[in-house]
Amino acid sequence: MKLKSIFLALLLCAQGIVAAAQGLVTVRWSAEAVPAGDGLYELVLTGEPAEGWHTYGTASEYSAPSLTLEKLSGCAPEGGLYDITEPVLEDGEPVFHGPFKLGQKLRLTEDRGEAGGYVTWLACTGGACASPEDWEFNLTLGAALDSSHSSAIADPSEEESSSDGSLWALILEAILWGFAMLLTPCVFPMVPMTVSFFLKGSGSAAAGRFKAFMYGLFIVLLYTVPISIIILITRVVGGDAVTADIFNWLATHWLPNLIFFVVFMVFAASFFGAFEIVLPSSLVNKSDKNSEKGGLAGIFFMALTLVLVSFSCTGPIVGSVLIRSTAGEFWTPMVTMLAFSTAFALPFTLLALFPSLLGKLKGKSGSWLNSVKVVLGFIEVALGFKFLSVADQTYHWGLLDREVYLAIWIVVFSLLGLYLLGKIKFPHDDPEQKPLSVLRLGLVILVFSFVVYMIPGMWGAPLKALSGYLPPLETQDFVLGQGSASAAPAPSRTTAAGQKYDLKMPLSLDGYFTLEEGLAASKKLGRPVFVDITGHGCVNCREMEQRVWSDPRVLEILRNEYVLVALYTDDKTRLAEEDWVTMENGRVLKDLGRANSYLVRERFGVNAQPNYVLLDGDGRQLAPVRGYNLDVEDFIAFLRSGLEAYR
Repeated sequence: MKLKSIFLALLLCAQGIVAAAQGLVTVRWSAEAVPAGDGLYELVLTGEPAEGWHTYGTASEYSAPSLTLEKLSGCAPEGGLYDITEPVLEDGEPVFHGPFKLGQKLRLTEDRGEAGGYVTWLACTGGACASPEDWEFNLTLGAALDSSHSSAIADPSEEESSSDGSLWALILEAILWGFAMLLTPCVFPMVPMTVSFFLKGSGSAAAGRFKAFMYGLFIVLLYTVPISIIILITRVVGGDAVTADIFNWLATHWLPNLIFFVVFMVFAASFFGAFEIVLPSSLVNKSDKNSEKGGLAGIFFMALTLVLVSFSCTGPIVGSVLIRSTAGEFWTPMVTMLAFSTAFALPFTLLALFPSLLGKLKGKSGSWLNSVKVVLGFIEVALGFKFLSVADQTYHWGLLDREVYLAIWIVVFSLLGLYLLGKIKFPHDDPEQKPLSVLRLGLVILVFSFVVYMIPGMWGAPLKALSGYLPPLETQDFVLGQGSASAAPAPSRTTAAGQKYDLKMPLSLDGYFTLEEGLAASKKLGRPVFVDITGHGCVNCREMEQRVWSDPRVLEILRNEYVLVALYTDDKTRLAEEDWVTMENGRVLKDLGRANSYLVRERFGVNAQPNYVLLDGDGRQLAPVRGYNLDVEDFIAFLRSGLEAYR
């Protein structure tokens, strides 16, 4: 997990550089006018630098931000721009790395006033700086307002559409995402499947290289060609939301998830030696005459399996690229999808090439290669249950609670350890017992250490390193110190007494599952709203909950300072007829997940999970939308910025 975090951090930093190349803002801004008494207002400008970027305080000698007030009516400035947040000093320069606030005093000269203008700033990352950027705002001041203060928020979707950037920058971003997808939990399990599939060799080095190349080409075509067709259809018909629904269906519907689960179990059985996955004999005979035709058919279906399984993780990224086509871009989504799929296919192409080279090894290679296949079989069994778990959580079947899932993994990896010790044999293993090698001993220690690590999870240990793979802790029937779920007292409903849906918040938090309920509670309790855009099958959502939310400081703020709303975008709960959502094209959304997915796309401009939005009781956004980021301190700063804006 640590390696994954480092890689994601490097990726996010690279994305910041790409954003600058595209002309996107390096700092997201919001503005509000807060009454200070006696006709005086404080104009508060809240900025949040993009990942990896920093900007400067008002005392900077060369890079200070500036405020231009070019539209003043009924008010006048007092003094100049100043720092509300204390910057850190780096080489004598005041610097902001995280969220910060700048202030400007304004005094009313009439009963009501208006202040408009723009803030100019300079942001840098590493040793490079972007060009100076501007952000405009317009605020109303005065007692005639319905709320205690006026606010203006930067619209993320508006910024994106107004700064399309260069095609090359988009291609670079797509390539980075393509490589990053290899590390996601629903893609990485395909690595052993690819290795095993190509272990049989190809008869010659040239044939092996050709098949590896075709494998990569099929992956690229399976992404690019259907996507291009979908873009053409949506371009002609105008059904912008249809594509998002397709990806949501692949990632969360019970049918594809059960198919993926069965595919993994079948491959695992084949790895154990139960049977060989081969083409029908008629096709094999034909392949003797035309080996390329038969071989390409098998390679194509292997590539198709990879593409379908990977949609659970690549779907949101692919969906985001597709949605760009609705902004007037026609060829750009196709080209960027080609770049994404090429980068995504490259590691698998190399893996397909590598087994063809293994065929050149002499001696006793057959024995250890079979051991590799058996080990991969155990891993396939463990990882295949992730797909069954997604369907189970999405449809609330109650088959794979957390302790059941953990019990399966503990047994599977215990058997793997026994196999490595030589205590278990499979049909194609070498019947002669051999001394335990140093490598095998190391693997045995590693596997059984992993088993020991998982055992406390049966009694409710958080197991943060596995949080992305396991069902949420809320599905556990017994947690040490809390007793069984049936015997334990019902969770507190002080803020969620009228919950509409029987879902659970993570970490025993209390909250709602519709935005309307949350906004109503916000007005009643005088708290801002924390909107969690999440999903039952969202791996990164579970990581955020177990590695960020679980921090005592974060928990305290969420529990005591916010009204929580969890919007599950993949839940299949059927809505009452009065809650059905009708889209602009007349299509009716009848389940909770699709309605929430449509809501967050239209209202917040996001199409992925997790994302977090802070709102006041009237639904006004208090801070820029925040996505997946495991930095606890930054998340705390994000929550506090919302509280300050609300007050």
